[in-house]
Parts: sequence; structure tokens; C-alpha cells
Amino acid sequence: MSDYSLNLHRISPHVGAEVRDIDITRPLSNSQVSELHRALGEFGVLFFRDQRFDHDAQKRFGRYFGELDIHPNTPGPEGHPEILPIHADAQSKIIAGEKWHSDVSCHQEPPLGSILHLHTVPPLGGDTLFASLAAAYDALSPRLKAYLEGLTAFHSGERNYRNRNRLNGVDDRGRVFPSATHPVVVRHPISGRRGLYVNRLFTYRINEVSEEESEAVLNFLFQHTEKADFQIRFQWRKDSVAFWDNRAVQHLAIWDYFPHTRTGSRVTIKGERLAA
Repeated sequence: MSDYSLNLHRISPHVGAEVRDIDITRPLSNSQVSELHRALGEFGVLFFRDQRFDHDAQKRFGRYFGELDIHPNTPGPEGHPEILPIHADAQSKIIAGEKWHSDVSCHQEPPLGSILHLHTVPPLGGDTLFASLAAAYDALSPRLKAYLEGLTAFHSGERNYRNRNRLNGVDDRGRVFPSATHPVVVRHPISGRRGLYVNRLFTYRINEVSEEESEAVLNFLFQHTEKADFQIRFQWRKDSVAFWDNRAVQHLAIWDYFPHTRTGSRVTIKGERLAA
């Protein structure tokens, strides 16, 4: 049992907590890391205010929870391949995360978590929505839960990344994007709770049924998971940080602030194959 206790402010019944009175830009103790890991499993997403990360501090914080991933489509800045730049302004044609998704679920071993820091925020707007995959699963009927047991779905980065590159004028001919098959219902490795692991951005089809049936079931599951009942909405301020568990939540970035600027950086922590 840890001798350190986090100051946690719960945000909703299903998902999310703000962590107060901790400076995550500085080195942390084993007890602090252990408690943050436990809280992430319990709440799905943790929020921090007034954290002035530079790239090195952000990477150090991420590495407490595992090896850092390098994004399959977007290179990091010079000397920091693990940093994913997040930026939108008056010239942007597309932003990161405009559809509901779990980050890079097209990886064979999808990311454990993502840590986003914003240092420039619009005067209004630019919120992020998070939805609990366990709450969405729990709300299904027993018959639908039984139907989904044992089903798998195909995820691919092809459609999303090629569309993004086309809009940004990036030539990606010859590049191969990751794809993977995952259980439709996964068991969370920390909390043990079951959750729905399909999303609009990366999930193409359910493998064990016909195309028509797959489309109908996926459309229902997408809409169901995106219900307001399972969500929270995070309002960013300068130097806020969100740390979310990609196996516990989906998220959506809202682009309601054009032509204002919203800028920051993300690190992503490598995960493991998901258990049904």
C-alpha cells in the first residue's frame, strides 16, 4: 500500500478526476507514480492545472508509466521523436482528434495512455470530450453483451492518416500504416472492468459477421459509446495537462475556435495486446 495520497477531485460519476497539489514537471517519487497509475485505472483520465512542461519534462513524466511511442504518421520536432505536436490556427484545414477515437487503436499493441499539454489556448472553446468505455459497456442489455462476447474487429490507420496527409499536402505514397485486430469487448488491465473497444476513426469492421451486420452493429456501438451519459467535457486553460487511458476512454477534440490558435504537445505511452 502506498504511503502517498493524491488530492483528487472527482469530476463525474463515470470518468475523470482533477489531481491537485502536485507538480508533475519535476521528478516524482515511486509512491506518487504508483498512486497516479492506480488513479488512472480508476478514473480513466486525469487532469492537472498550471504545469509548465518543456519537452524533456513531459517525456520524463510519460516514462514513469512505460516506454514512449513514436507516432506512425506525424514526426516529432528535431531531437524529440516521441513528441507529437498538436497545433491548429487560421491556416489549419483539419485538426487532431475531430472524430471520437482511442489513440492509434490500429497498433497491434495499442497505447496505454496519452499525455497532452497545451501552452496556448483560444479565448473560448477548444474543449475535449472524454467518454467511459466501461460505462458504455455496462449500459448494454445482457443479450447484446452475450452477442458481443468473442467478437473481434479490424482497426486500420489507412483511411485516417491518408486523408489527413492529403489535406495537409503531405506525400505519403509508399508508406504503410499499421492495422490490427482487437476484441470488441476488452478487459481493462488495471481495473478489471470490461469496456467497448471500437471507434469511428480506426475501426473498419467486425470480423465474424457479414459486412451488413457489422456496419449496423458498429454504427449502434459508435452512437451508444458517444452518448452524453458516459461523458465529461474538459475546459482547457494555459498549461493544463490531460492524461488519459486509451483502454478506458475515447475522446473528441472540438474545433469551435477557428481562426484562433491552440498549441501544445503530446507523448504517448506504449501498451500491450488487449485481452478479451
